[in-house]
Amino acid sequence: MAKIKITQIKSVIDRSERQKKTIEALGLKKINQSVEVEATPAIIGMVRKVNHLVAIEAI
Repeated sequence: MAKIKITQIKSVIDRSERQKKTIEALGLKKINQSVEVEATPAIIGMVRKVNHLVAIEAI
């Protein structure tokens, strides 16, 4: 599997609890924090749910 870099670019304030938990499950805690993860179908589905809050780069 390929790796992707996920960076949180927007705040989770005033977002639904589901979106907050998805961001947390991706390993993000604050704005401009990045994580590198394997691009599994589960991770890609999570990113799609919060794509307006994150930026994605292929590594």
